[in-house]
This record gives sequence, structure tokens and C-alpha cells, in this order.
Amino acid sequence: MNRWLIAAPTSVILGALLSWLHVPAAWILGGIIGSGAVALASGRDLPLNKHLFNFARGAIGVLAALPLLGVPLGQILPFLIPALVAAAAALAMAFGGGMVLANHGVSRETGILSLLPGGASVMPAIADEVGADMRYVALSQYLRLLIVSITLPLVSAVLDAPAAGPIQAVQADWWMWLLVPALIVVGVPLGKLLHLPNASVFGPMLTTVAVGSVLNIPIVSPRPLSVVAFVVLGWMCGGALSVPALKQFSRLLPATLAYIAALMAACAGLGWVMSKWMGITFYEGYLATSPGALETVLVLSTEGGAGPAVIAMQLVRLICVLIFAAYLPGILKRMRRGR
Repeated sequence: MNRWLIAAPTSVILGALLSWLHVPAAWILGGIIGSGAVALASGRDLPLNKHLFNFARGAIGVLAALPLLGVPLGQILPFLIPALVAAAAALAMAFGGGMVLANHGVSRETGILSLLPGGASVMPAIADEVGADMRYVALSQYLRLLIVSITLPLVSAVLDAPAAGPIQAVQADWWMWLLVPALIVVGVPLGKLLHLPNASVFGPMLTTVAVGSVLNIPIVSPRPLSVVAFVVLGWMCGGALSVPALKQFSRLLPATLAYIAALMAACAGLGWVMSKWMGITFYEGYLATSPGALETVLVLSTEGGAGPAVIAMQLVRLICVLIFAAYLPGILKRMRRGR
């Protein structure tokens, strides 16, 4: 308990500082660094309260569902086939890269989950439930998120945007303080009842999509609730850090960076192909196939006046990535049986 008196305020201070500096995934990184430093200095894991842990995973499920709301099905359908092709290509690259990493000291589940292009905030929670190394998955996912988020505005700035558009921020109503926790409380047991994979994440996610399709107003998670979920997610990963885990990550860092660079280049090429296929600008094609950093993509898409192809393709790939991650253990098990 005494160690948390150091880790908790340190995490909050670091998260606030990184957020002020506009660093992607600032609060998660603050939680990882704050708790990880204490765990490494003491040489022992930081135990996390079970109820807080479950709340954070449920909140991540709710947050992961929010981009899926408010997008009419008719807006996605015209781009469904190109989006599925792009998603399949990105998943194939992640699967291949993960299998390569698996030959260098990590499990197949760990290697593949660490390289999946999208859903960075969800992957560590999924990794914990499927038996993958949550620490390696988190470090790799947030490294990709950081690199993609930094390079996206730089590359987009040299491309011709269709037009300029205003950005509208949606504020959370007071009753969202009641609705969002309710979605978590109801979603977790519902996910278990339906035997969903990773029920603590996908249960609240499914509940949020169901409720959001009925309500005529957008669901917005209050910022403090989101911050708590992100910091706790950081604690979940950072509190389990150890010197051997960091040594393993640093040993595989060149291969991880090489994969991220190759993935970004491949996705840029795929974006060019999609722009020719669908008759959109390369600006839109590049954003539509960006390997993650959905929040940055949405901002740049709105600023540049991009059409519906960007959000449609990003959402289809996000859904495919989440489904693939959830059923990854079963896929690998069938592969082993087929040998």
C-alpha cells in the first residue's frame, strides 16, 4: 500500500504533463511509467485492486465501442469490400510479423497481439485474458501508437486535402456519469452469460453498441472516468514490469521498430491502391489505411474535409482486429492441431 502512495500521484503528474504536451496515450503512458518505476525500484509487482481492475477493463470496452456509434450502416456498406481487403492485408502482416517474433522468445499470442494495427488500448486487456505477455503487448502497442500519431500529421501536411472543415467537440452530459458505469456493470455479466471471448471487455462493448443504437444522442464518457480507466490500464501493465521483461523488450526492439516501419510503408502503399480503387484522394486513402491512431485520423479527416471512406474503412478494420484478437487462441490452437 505504501508503494501506491508513490506510484499513484507520480502517475497522475506524469499523465497530466504528457497530456499537456499532447503526447498520444498520455494517461496510459503516465500510469505505465509511474507504476513501472516503483515496481522496478522495489523489485516486486504492484498488486492492483480486483474491482478497480475489472472496472478499467469494462471502461476500455465502452470506449472502444464509441467510434462505432453514430455511423449509419449505409455509409459503411459502399466501402465494405475494399475495407475488408485492407483489413485482411493488415491482419496478415501482423500475423506474419508476430510469428517471426515468436521465434525469438515470446509466445505466438504475445507476438501477434503486440503487432495488431489498431485497438492499442484494448490489446493489453485482451492479452491478459488470453495468456499473452501483457507487458510486452502494451509496450509494443503504445510504441506503434506513438510513432503513427507523430508521423500522421507530418505526412498528411504534404498531401492535398479535399477541403477544410470545422471540428466539433461533444461534451458529456451529467447523466453520462450514471450511464457509463451502468454499461460496465451490466455488460460484464452479460458478456459472461453470452460466453463472449474476453467478456469483461467485449460485454460492455456490446452493451454500449446496443444502447447507443437506441438512443438518439451520442454516448460520451466523462473525461475523468476515461482518465481513471487509462491510468489503471497503465498500472496493470507497468505494475508488472521487471528487469527481465524490459531486457526482453529491448532485445526485440530493433525487430519491432522494423516491423512498424514496414507496416506503415505497406499501409501507405495500400492507401494509394485504395484511392485508385474507390476514386478518392490519396489523402483520404492514406488516412483510411493508417495502422491505428484512430483519434488522430478522425481529427485530420475532419480538418481536411475527407469523405466517409476514411471512417468506414477504419471502423471495419477496428472491428476485424478486435474479433481476430478475441479468437486468436482458438485460431492458433487449430493451427497446432492441423500439423
